[in-house]
Amino acid sequence: MGELVLAAKITHVPSMFISELEGPNKGCRKAAIDGLATIGARLTTLGVDTVVIADTHWLVNAGYHINANSDCSGIYTSTEFPHFIRNLDYRYTGDATLGNAIAEEATRRGTFTRCHTDVPSLGLQYGTLVPLRFMNIGSNVKIISIAAWIYDAALEESKIMGEAVRSAIETSDKKVAFLASGSLSHRIAPNQVVDDYLFKNSSPFNEKTDLMVLDMWKQGDIQEFLKMLPQYADDCSGEGHMHDTAMLFGLLGWHDYAGAGEILTDYFPSSGTGQCNVVFPVT
Repeated sequence: MGELVLAAKITHVPSMFISELEGPNKGCRKAAIDGLATIGARLTTLGVDTVVIADTHWLVNAGYHINANSDCSGIYTSTEFPHFIRNLDYRYTGDATLGNAIAEEATRRGTFTRCHTDVPSLGLQYGTLVPLRFMNIGSNVKIISIAAWIYDAALEESKIMGEAVRSAIETSDKKVAFLASGSLSHRIAPNQVVDDYLFKNSSPFNEKTDLMVLDMWKQGDIQEFLKMLPQYADDCSGEGHMHDTAMLFGLLGWHDYAGAGEILTDYFPSSGTGQCNVVFPVT
């Protein structure tokens, strides 16, 4: 009998890389890096076999897609931020068995999903790579990446995906962690001033809404949050329209979930967006 042992909403901001470099911004993302390192340490303690990441930097246009390639390795440079993430060497092993089981279960539930297990040229995106690096995930842990920026899909479909992930885990023989990799609000600052917004949100409304949401999570007011999720994703430009977040709460039980978030990294703005690391107890 498989088990979901950890679930979290996490950041993947590329400025964590400049935080490690000598210069005026050295250490600027220490809290975010420490939060991810804490999650990584917990995964080791829990004996996690596979990490499943819902990646809001993987855009797909038709259907849902899973990358569970047996050989997940390559060299990655971000096309969006090549000055932040370049020549990042990565070597992981995909969990093809669990990836296929998730795709089959999601499709059975009405969310058509393809799992890719033998397409080595299908590389990982940085919403997956950045957290794996800062969590210090080694080759002993398998990985699965789920596209979480689905063009014109409904959040209800991603809720079903989350439910399918939970079901597939529980019928496996694996201990699994699920990570929703994406920001809260995601209105990047205008190009002419973006360099001035490394530590600021682009919208006071977005920041106040983000902080309200984090307080709701901390207080366990999940039912009220789920009611506002579609409008929140729209009005605050949630990253990937917050499909990762819908997957996360679908996995946790949606309206039946009675847990409260544990904030590992306090809210921080980054290039106009709102970021956090929050672990949700599995019930």
